[in-house]
Amino acid sequence: MVDYHAANNQASTGGVQTYMEQENDWDRDLLLDPAWEKQQRKTFTAWCNSHLRKAGTQIENIEEDFRDGLKLMLLLEVISGERLPKPERGKMRVHKINNVNKALDFIASKGVKLVSIGAEEIVDGNAKMTLGMIWTIILRFAIQDISVEETSAKEGLLLWCQRKTAPYKNVNVQNFHISWKDGLAFNALIHRHRPDLIDYESLRKDDPVTNLNNAFEVAEKHLDIPKMLDAEDIVNTARPDEKAIMTYVSSFYHAFSGAQKAETAANRICKVLAVNQENEQMMEDYEKLASDLLEWIRRTVPWLENRTQEKTVNDMQAKQEDFRDYRCVHKPPKVQEKCQLEISFNTLQTKLRLSNRPAFMPSEGRMVSDINGAWHTLEGAEKGYEEWILSEIRRLERLEHLAEKFHQKAAIHESWTDGKEAMLTQKDYETSTLSEVKALLRKHEAFESDLAAHQDRVEQIAAIAQELNELDYYDSASVNARCQKICDQWDSLGALTLSRKESLERTEKQLESIDELYLEYAKRAAPFNNWMEGAMEDLQDMFIVHNIEEIQGLITAHEQFKSTLSEANKEREAIQSIQAEVQKIAQSNGIKLSGANPYTTITPESIDSKWEKAMAMVPLRDNALQDELNKQNSNDTLRAKFATQANTVGAYIQEKMEEIGRISIEMNGTLEDQLTNLKDYQTNIMSYMPEINKLEGSHQLIQEALIFDNQYTSYTMEHLRVGWEQLLTTIARTINEVENQILTRDAKGISQEQLFEYRASFNHFDKDHSGALMAEEFKACLISLGYDVENDKQGDSEFARIMSIVDPNGSGAVTFQAFIDFMSTETTDTDTADQVIASFKILAADKNYITADELRRELPPTQAEYCIARMAPYSGPDAVPGALDYMSFSTALYGESDL
Repeated sequence: MVDYHAANNQASTGGVQTYMEQENDWDRDLLLDPAWEKQQRKTFTAWCNSHLRKAGTQIENIEEDFRDGLKLMLLLEVISGERLPKPERGKMRVHKINNVNKALDFIASKGVKLVSIGAEEIVDGNAKMTLGMIWTIILRFAIQDISVEETSAKEGLLLWCQRKTAPYKNVNVQNFHISWKDGLAFNALIHRHRPDLIDYESLRKDDPVTNLNNAFEVAEKHLDIPKMLDAEDIVNTARPDEKAIMTYVSSFYHAFSGAQKAETAANRICKVLAVNQENEQMMEDYEKLASDLLEWIRRTVPWLENRTQEKTVNDMQAKQEDFRDYRCVHKPPKVQEKCQLEISFNTLQTKLRLSNRPAFMPSEGRMVSDINGAWHTLEGAEKGYEEWILSEIRRLERLEHLAEKFHQKAAIHESWTDGKEAMLTQKDYETSTLSEVKALLRKHEAFESDLAAHQDRVEQIAAIAQELNELDYYDSASVNARCQKICDQWDSLGALTLSRKESLERTEKQLESIDELYLEYAKRAAPFNNWMEGAMEDLQDMFIVHNIEEIQGLITAHEQFKSTLSEANKEREAIQSIQAEVQKIAQSNGIKLSGANPYTTITPESIDSKWEKAMAMVPLRDNALQDELNKQNSNDTLRAKFATQANTVGAYIQEKMEEIGRISIEMNGTLEDQLTNLKDYQTNIMSYMPEINKLEGSHQLIQEALIFDNQYTSYTMEHLRVGWEQLLTTIARTINEVENQILTRDAKGISQEQLFEYRASFNHFDKDHSGALMAEEFKACLISLGYDVENDKQGDSEFARIMSIVDPNGSGAVTFQAFIDFMSTETTDTDTADQVIASFKILAADKNYITADELRRELPPTQAEYCIARMAPYSGPDAVPGALDYMSFSTALYGESDL
């Protein structure tokens, strides 16, 4: 049986309390499930009896037999190995409550926090609370002290089960409920420790009842673990009770704890060695990474401190692009390296400290503080360089922006002032009635409001012109002239406005009241209308962006504008309410309105119309900005995808080009073996073609998206196409050379040993491994083979003759095929037309002709019929019927005449 005494005495109060606070809040509501309550009742009863029988007793009914507290106290003494206070033997309720309280106080003294469990409920036989109390005892004394690789309690027990059952098929322990339903996990635990007790291969996953009963019976008979579960209950329950399973499985853990200790010792030794090896590797990695990072910083800082100014925006933007490339491509890996360096250093020091090793001291100049100092210098230089570039670009770009803004605002103002002077100089009030004069006066006041509303625009125009002058804008003269004209006209409008007002006031003497509502409408409508026009200008403004940050800036500005629309709409409604009040007053007083508002040309309909247009432009602007953001995101995705594929393909082509270069020089074996190997190699290379096609597809998407730059890769599609075609051509050329060598060998009768000798001589003098011998290399090769081509008149003549044979095109290089052809011609016996004629004459018994019968008699059937079909009839003076001309046939074989 399991002995919990040692483990329980070693448990720390802090660790116990932490785990028990997590587990004490057990799910009592689940006990309302009859199936789970039944499983817990049976399992907990069996577990209690497995310990009570040491004291010579047991329980039959878990909620009844613990009511007086006596067996409960006895159970705690057995599993803890400690003595509890003396129980009270009385039969009264108070005696029972006192006994149960003594048991509960003992449990609490072990660091267990009992939630909602009172002695009265146990004495009353509350099954729900009794089961909860027993589960708390099981957690504390059977499960809490389980520890496996820095995990404890439930997690440690689960990890132990997973490690022990990992090698077994059809077993995947992920929890303490459904993972155990088929019974294989129980059998696997037993077989892992006692393979002599279980024939695991004979078990079937589709027979869970048999599997479960087999494990329960073996555990009870051979391991002294009582049967705490019913196979049928587990199989017939959708989700077996977790607490019942944990209780039973913990018995296996304690039963096999001896084997666990040996495994733990072995793991500890391996862990110590692994930590030491890992620490040494981390030290080496730190030193190398620190050296590389410091060297990169040393090279980069002088570049960032360069302040050479450029003359144009494009030149400055080129510098900015180089800096952006540095920020996006070159620096991020170094940032990661620095971060990794610090992490590795801290991790290493922590590991050394935790494993009682001396602290790591990097070599001089490579401390983290040294690297941080160098990095601080780098970032200071980088910050200064970026600020300098941005200030230069802003200065040049601001000139263009200000000029465009000046002309736009000037055009709007000039459009507004058009006709205003003529209106202010007319004398219409001289012939007007009193009511008409009153109307003209109010209209003039509205105009003054409109005029005041435009004051800001005039001041802005003047300020922009002043800034353009201060920044030395090249076209300052025309800007100044236009600005002066606007200011002069503005002064004139002010004077004319004042003059007309004085004239109207002199004329107007008697009007007591005026329609203030009309005036208020005009005063509020004019600036609101002006605001709407400005908003519509902004909403229709075109934009061009090149990256995600720029479009996000526009989106932020647009969102700020939309946040003002609520207040603007309130103002619009207020303005419209003024007009509604006018209508209401007119109707209530029987006033017939003469028509439009005499003080302004801005009608309620025009305000609503412009408002609707502006509101319609907002979602269009939203969509345009979002489309541009999506486009920029999509473009960036396309760049990254192409770069990933291109970098892989480029490395592959480079690797294969180097391999074929080595193969063409270091070929071994017979020519047929070499040819077979080369063709297999060619087939292997062609199997990579789908990756090239995939890259072409990505490149097509890049072109369709009009993306012209890619910061993620240095490869272009044109570069990779050329590399791929060059690779295929090189392989095909190498195969062709071997095929030609085979043809030469078979035609010339050259042995394999001679070919190897020729290849060795050729490779020896091919110093640059180019696959061809230059003139001087070829001469040295001939001299080594015994040819007299030394540097004298006769030798030079002989060498020139040989070069005309091996290099008829005068390229200055001798290929291996030309070298073999020359050597085979020099070393083998070659048939001639005269030799073939002499041979035919022997077959013809010294006659000048030969017959078909003689050919069939002397030659194999195939060769005989070949000659008969191609020989012309003999026409000499000694000709006989059927005579054939073998002389013409022989000379035709060597191209000396037509057959």
